[in-house]
Amino acid sequence: MKEIYSLNLMQPYGALAFTQSDDASRTTSLLRSVLEMGIYLSTPKTEKLSEDGENGRVRYGLSSMQGWRATMEDAHAAYPDLDASTSFFGVYDGHGGKVVAKFCAKYLHQQVLKNEAYTAGDLGTSVQKSFFRMDEMMRGQRGWRELAVLGDKINKFTGMIEGLIWSPRSSSDGNDHVDDWAFEEGPHSDFAGPTSGSTACVAIIRNNQLVVANAGDSRCVISRKGQAYNLSRDHKPDLEVEKERILKAGGFIHAGRVNGSLNLARAIGDMEFKQNKFLPPEKQIVTANPDINTVELCDDDDFIVLACDGIWDCMSSQQLVDFIQEQLILESKLSAVCERVLDRCLAPSTAGGEGCDNMTMILVQFKKPITATPSGEQSSSCNQADTEPKPTE
Repeated sequence: MKEIYSLNLMQPYGALAFTQSDDASRTTSLLRSVLEMGIYLSTPKTEKLSEDGENGRVRYGLSSMQGWRATMEDAHAAYPDLDASTSFFGVYDGHGGKVVAKFCAKYLHQQVLKNEAYTAGDLGTSVQKSFFRMDEMMRGQRGWRELAVLGDKINKFTGMIEGLIWSPRSSSDGNDHVDDWAFEEGPHSDFAGPTSGSTACVAIIRNNQLVVANAGDSRCVISRKGQAYNLSRDHKPDLEVEKERILKAGGFIHAGRVNGSLNLARAIGDMEFKQNKFLPPEKQIVTANPDINTVELCDDDDFIVLACDGIWDCMSSQQLVDFIQEQLILESKLSAVCERVLDRCLAPSTAGGEGCDNMTMILVQFKKPITATPSGEQSSSCNQADTEPKPTE
């Protein structure tokens, strides 16, 4: 087995090192599939990490739970005041390890703020570039070190030591170097990036504009007068547009998985699927390129939900909206509503598979009125011309 692959315990994402042999590639794919399917506990971990917050525009609640999985690989971000007029929420569902999801939760919203398109008011472009930027930032010495610090204890220690030795010396704040990561030298300067990965589904709210960006199979849904509308699309390999890109880039699909291993067509990380130097990032076998959906909010909009597939495997979009509507009659604390959803989705055993995944959910409720006219009157109800995906079935 040692002749086929090498396991580098110091790699922060706990995945296999890159090798050149076809046997190694096949073994990596097999072991990746095992990692993705996960190892189940004898009893689920039902302790929840929950949070509530609000400002003048929105109130939110969130909750996450490890469940039956042996490890917790989900992460999330909730910043109701990204700036004076903007809120940011995101869910990140890791696979093959937790570090890419944690990296995104720590840095993606920062990159949205830093992007020049954000300053110009182009939220869609700023968030799209930030998705790609995550892949860039996780390469090289700085990327390796940051991922190590976010990993398990031994890797945290190694990353901290390397940071003391190799990080640039400056009296200014470390955030000034966020765009200089590729230039940090050290023993991992040629690090190609993590072979583990993460979905990313984020919602940015500014005034009455909602921008949703998604890569992977986490999902954002809006409730408009009780009707569920999907604001993102699950990026599965069998979708025609995904299949076409995968095949053109030299990949294949077997048993619904990219190259027989990854059951997603888009993700941040997963660098082994992004090695074609003749193709741009958006045309690689697996891409971090998000779908961007912009919606004009109105008084008919009740709330949005962002959740990982641990929720959507158990409930349809409309079922979840209906359940939340029922719970909001009885419960005003939004994190408590999220907790009830997680409990409802948790499987009684691991026999069926569904309800056994990590679960994370963010519920964001709009305070009315969403906007006001110059005269101070409330905004009108939604028009049919306000385009977003068709109602879910």
